[in-house]
Amino acid sequence: MIYDVLIIGGGAAGLFAAANLRGKSIAILEKNATAGKKIVASGGGRCNITNRHISAKNYVGDHDFISNILKNLKFNDVLKFFNELKFSEQKQSQFFCDSGSRDVLGVLLKRARQSGAEIFYGMQVVAVSQSRNLSEIFKILTASGEKFHAKNVVVASGGASYKSFGASDIALKIASNFGLKFSPFVPALVGFTVQRSEFWFKNLSGVCFGVRVRVAERELDGDVLFTHKGISGPAMLNASLFWQNGVISVNFAPKFDPRNLRGTKKQISTLLPLPRRFTLGFLQAIDVRDGAFDELSEAQKGEVLRLFDYGFAPAGTFGFERAEVSRGGVDTSGLSANLECKNVRGLYFVGEALDATGMLGGYNLHFAFTSALVAGRDINLKP
Repeated sequence: MIYDVLIIGGGAAGLFAAANLRGKSIAILEKNATAGKKIVASGGGRCNITNRHISAKNYVGDHDFISNILKNLKFNDVLKFFNELKFSEQKQSQFFCDSGSRDVLGVLLKRARQSGAEIFYGMQVVAVSQSRNLSEIFKILTASGEKFHAKNVVVASGGASYKSFGASDIALKIASNFGLKFSPFVPALVGFTVQRSEFWFKNLSGVCFGVRVRVAERELDGDVLFTHKGISGPAMLNASLFWQNGVISVNFAPKFDPRNLRGTKKQISTLLPLPRRFTLGFLQAIDVRDGAFDELSEAQKGEVLRLFDYGFAPAGTFGFERAEVSRGGVDTSGLSANLECKNVRGLYFVGEALDATGMLGGYNLHFAFTSALVAGRDINLKP
């Protein structure tokens, strides 16, 4: 059988693409024994499905390209698609599913099947080729040796994060096979390991509070969480999206005026609006006793004031196993506005397979949906 559309990946992008196809024979090849493993885990099991303030500025990639893709789907369009579920708008304008992420997956599966999609589980795609003597039909080969044929292929296989969920770099292999440019996947939305000068971070495992971070000309507010491996939390996860190398600067007390340290007999740990364990750990790391700020030497005062602009160069990240997404992917310059390859008619890339990555807060799921919708609409126009 030659399918009208074959979708590689049964995640958010793949299922949403299928749900928006009309009058087509559709096959979805899913590597895992079940679909949507990453959906189920998203948002702590509550699936932060979209954000009220969707904008290209929340993404890394070609901002003009991303902006044009985002125009096709508003946050309320996503909520309307899932109208049988209830969502609550919470921190940073994210929408979480009240009944949990499994219900979100359930709706996607139902809508995909209503469009006539057949889902084949345990199908790991290893290669995609095109036979020109068969009217440019695509041949899709799986690890088990099974072959599928289709007029159109939508690569919705995601990135390389969370390998335990079946992630792979097959999108890049397919891109390479068809001569498309791409950037290798690297871990993003992930915590940082630290160099010896910041080993004191590890002694603060479990401490969490709000900070302001500067990285690559970006200023980000959010919580940090110290771990036995280094430093994490939403602020650092977002910072990892923009960091490639060099220094990250942290204001550990962004709402405190440093001038208020002066003219008082109070101990620094008492005066600062920070967890006492953190402040004492910091003072120990810079070899300054906990006392009145005015009683310190000028050199010691300078060390204490680093709290408000603490620069450190990460040793690296926690890696793909802890990364929520991958940065990198298929270069969008080789794709049309409809996400079809300019030089390969019928081949589409959507979602995390693209070199377009969002911050925390529902941005990546939203991009998966809107990119899938754009590809699906274009395929619907084909005979």
